[in-house]
Amino acid sequence: MKELKRVLLKLSGEALAKDGSYNEEEIRRIALQVKSLYDQGTQICIVIGGGNIWRGRTGVEIDRPKSDSIGMLATVMNCIYVSEHFRYAGMKTAIMTPFVCSNFTEVFSKDLANEYFEEGKVLFFAGGTGHPYFSTDTLMSLRAIELNVDMILAAKAIDGVYDKDPKTHPDAVRYDRISIDEVVEKKLGVIDLFASCLLMENRIPMRIFSLYEENSIQNSLSDEFNGTEVTID
Repeated sequence: MKELKRVLLKLSGEALAKDGSYNEEEIRRIALQVKSLYDQGTQICIVIGGGNIWRGRTGVEIDRPKSDSIGMLATVMNCIYVSEHFRYAGMKTAIMTPFVCSNFTEVFSKDLANEYFEEGKVLFFAGGTGHPYFSTDTLMSLRAIELNVDMILAAKAIDGVYDKDPKTHPDAVRYDRISIDEVVEKKLGVIDLFASCLLMENRIPMRIFSLYEENSIQNSLSDEFNGTEVTID
């Protein structure tokens, strides 16, 4: 596999959770794996979901935009917390949001993000798009396009893309390789459809793999990769 200069890593918020709090061991493991890529000179940006804190309007009557606003703030909390683990592991970091968030974060701009990459910082993109009705998958796709990343690395609870939901279909078959066009056409749902369409239109490849497999982030850019490669062929 050719050397990639810049990648975007997507992490689910649920992966950070344990017994109602943060999973310290898992976050340290993630930080050490990212550090191995960082030490190789790879420029890394990260999007984290907020599902460990807020999963929408379940069990409560609340307006959708307000619910989504809570979810955006949840991602800010996650990025602040995880970025501190990264700093402790020896990486320089910056957190960027689409809105002013006191002195906790900086407002995103492409020029500033590129400056920080050149300074050797890992960038965390929090706060979603700043608008309701858009997922962190959409944020992932937007930032990948804006910053011309070479590839998206999507670390999930599932180990790749399947032809149907493996939770309910024991005979589901995993794709080792599939085009982003097929993902959209078949509506495979590995990421939300709008985010998939953005990646298809802008030809951004992606690798999807299980976060819980040993060294999966580290291996995501090597020949030891185990998951689904979503191509732009």
